Amino acid sequence: MSTGPEAEEGSALGAASPLQYRREQAFPVLTPAQVERLLPHGRRRAVRAGEVLIEPGDRHGDLFVVLSGRVDILYPRLEGEELIVAHMPGQFSGEMSALRGSASMVRARVRNAGEVLAIDEAALRHVVQTDAELSELFMRAFILRRVGLLASGQGGVVLLGSRHSAATLRLRQFLTRNAYPYTSIDVDEDASVQALLDRFHVRADEVPVVLCRGERVLKNPSNEQLAECLGLNPQFDDGRLRDMVVIGAGPGGLAAAVYGASEGLDVLVIETSAPGGQAGTSSKIENYLGFPTGISGQALAGRALVQAQKFGAEVAVAASAVRLRCERRPYEIELSNGHVVRARAVVIASGAEYRKLDIDCERFMGSGVYYAATPLEARLCQSEEAIVVGGGNSAGQAAVYLSSVARHVHVLVRGPGLAESMSRYLIRRIEESPNITLRTRTRVTAVEGDAWLQRVTWHNGESSETRDIAHLFLMTGASPNTAWLAGCVALDDKGFVRTGAELRPEDLAAGPWPGGRAPSTFETSRPGVFAVGDIRAGSVKRVAAAVGEGSGCVQAVHRALAE
Repeated sequence: MSTGPEAEEGSALGAASPLQYRREQAFPVLTPAQVERLLPHGRRRAVRAGEVLIEPGDRHGDLFVVLSGRVDILYPRLEGEELIVAHMPGQFSGEMSALRGSASMVRARVRNAGEVLAIDEAALRHVVQTDAELSELFMRAFILRRVGLLASGQGGVVLLGSRHSAATLRLRQFLTRNAYPYTSIDVDEDASVQALLDRFHVRADEVPVVLCRGERVLKNPSNEQLAECLGLNPQFDDGRLRDMVVIGAGPGGLAAAVYGASEGLDVLVIETSAPGGQAGTSSKIENYLGFPTGISGQALAGRALVQAQKFGAEVAVAASAVRLRCERRPYEIELSNGHVVRARAVVIASGAEYRKLDIDCERFMGSGVYYAATPLEARLCQSEEAIVVGGGNSAGQAAVYLSSVARHVHVLVRGPGLAESMSRYLIRRIEESPNITLRTRTRVTAVEGDAWLQRVTWHNGESSETRDIAHLFLMTGASPNTAWLAGCVALDDKGFVRTGAELRPEDLAAGPWPGGRAPSTFETSRPGVFAVGDIRAGSVKRVAAAVGEGSGCVQAVHRALAE
């Protein structure tokens, strides 16, 4: 999107960008008084025409306020760079990566010589935490700019894949849920893709392939490899002792991060996939306080992530906790990437995942069998039949959402109905939808197919029926993600973490407890180790409850840190 009379033709964001009506908010012009307030936080610097201030991939770069001259923000693409915006005096560079410490997506080049004010990452964070007016202005601009890049459907990252490939879906999910702009090309549908495959010496049977900024070719990369190439994460310092390390960026973990960081704690969040956890895969949450028209799980998680980063929390994705070393304090957490992080307090928010069926359907994971119902999965079953297995709110939300795109949705539950496990508003929508059929006392007994799912058989206690259905959404119960704890904290008989009043005398034998005190409400059998959200025994499996637990446990973290 170009602004100003001197902006060149072409726009990486396009005419259909949602920014076309919010241009002044996305690219505001600071008043002289606002610039004056920023001067003590930066360094004045003369710049010459043609000088590159920011390159894609640069980490921890400065934010530049144009004092005189012109700075162009450019989007590198395979066919060359494209102008996003021309920053004139009073305007500034940057988007959400400026606060996250992740790699830049764009290039900033001086068009007309002049002077800029360079504000580093620490100073920028100080400004957004202390100056209410500038904080609102910067944060709104950063968010809208990222939204514009995402809406463009283009980017310096190109994913070559197939709609029938589970690995392609996994990579699309990772990029989408981490709000990273990319271009997706389907090798089965795009006739021009062969030239691109030839250019990068890639065979069609090697997809999915990610072209990372046109520099690196990644063949079926893991999420961790992709995150590393894109520079998504802050750089780990194994010697740094954190006040609080949060394992899991679901609603509970993000709430703990927001409240902990806003109260001055040094917070690091470790997330296996993407912010939002299980809630992040929900197409629409309508019973969360303050959102009467509903909000998608991804949007809710995105807003919470921005808040956490605003207050200084660091978030690392595509990194999993594989072991908690709890023999002594400070505690240590071993990560899947080989790093070890040290923490004075630990918040376990690693959540739970949907249970797998007692039949072999994992071979179709991502190629007909799914654990999420977002626009990515919905697009795959456009005008086709789909099955949702499960009777909870997540299953209900998925069925209602999918019914808007699928020809017909079958909801399968083992019990006699939905009343005991699903909110009434969802039950009514399912009952009143002409293309949703509820099948009670029914379970899936077989799945068939070659490279992807093609047929599903279900049994209702009296007879079996086989249908040519290629889309099966599993949302049945929850299994806690506690394997990495390796006996460090007490679990109940279902594997959920015991906390507070749930702890038994024998659970506390490992002690000693400081001052002989009892564990606080969200504290586990280890002092200074807390559990919130779905991972906690006895928790209410609702987004709002997880947020309350995550924010509430921070007070107890402060007490533990003071001991």
